[in-house]
Amino acid sequence: MWTERGQQLIDTVAWVHIVEGQILCARPRGKDVFYIPGGKREGDETDLETLVREILEELTVELVQGSVKHVGTYEALIPDAVVRMACYTAEYSGTIQASSEIDEIAWFTYADRPRVPPVDQLLFDDLLADELLAPR
Repeated sequence: MWTERGQQLIDTVAWVHIVEGQILCARPRGKDVFYIPGGKREGDETDLETLVREILEELTVELVQGSVKHVGTYEALIPDAVVRMACYTAEYSGTIQASSEIDEIAWFTYADRPRVPPVDQLLFDDLLADELLAPR
């Protein structure tokens, strides 16, 4: 997929799960950076299908489909590409735990913003402004 300006578009979805001012983040196996849980769509998957599949694969929980709500879509430039991240909240069933794809899960405040990619940082900014994410 390509943008109007000829850059590659990396189209992702993410699960925004906040508890007591902290957002759930995950560090994939073999990576040094944390991300908001989620990932890229496969084939002609919808955002919802991608989100449900990715969260089950990464965190071993099932999202309650009727509870999914879009909270925003963010775009950020990285070298040679644009990352688009459609963000959703949702209730879930099960116990959150790292799957074999994930080396570590962590709860971040706004102070951890430098530890996530640029597109995730945009989400952090909005969550802080909306007083959903603790500053420290």
